[in-house]
Amino acid sequence: MKLFLPLFILFLTYANAANIDIESFEADFEQTITDDKNKVLKYIGHIVAKKPKNAAWYYTEPLEKKIYITKYEATIVEPEIEQVIIRRFHNEFDFFQMISRAKKISINTFITVHKNTEYTIEISEGKIESVSYLDQFENKVKIVFSNQKQNHKVDKNKFIPKYPMDFDIIRD
Repeated sequence: MKLFLPLFILFLTYANAANIDIESFEADFEQTITDDKNKVLKYIGHIVAKKPKNAAWYYTEPLEKKIYITKYEATIVEPEIEQVIIRRFHNEFDFFQMISRAKKISINTFITVHKNTEYTIEISEGKIESVSYLDQFENKVKIVFSNQKQNHKVDKNKFIPKYPMDFDIIRD
């Protein structure tokens, strides 16, 4: 959970720091997590995000998982174990404050900090190419995007969690 919300913040951070108004973002992604022994975990999926504070992460490999993020909560749907986790945020995240903190360090690279974690955002031809950071366990996390779309119409229903009613529901 700690991974997904900050990444949505980063999309919006890039938008303002680069002086480009991104209202929506959609892309396929490949996420790699590398530990201190160079063991690599790889995840593949699709993300849809829309201002002001909506995102949906659809993981397809190695396991199916869906994560829906709104202003005050995240809903994680795990079909393999027939479980849904709903987490309320204790504080509303101020995405726009994060936007104002982004610093351009080179022509295609931006840095921002959220809750003591530094995120590096790489862009190319005005589109977000990748986001990387060290997670709370000192793992190297990198998310590379492809087939990016920005500022296109996004159906708000994509951010409504969908799951069978017989799944176990855990409220955290």
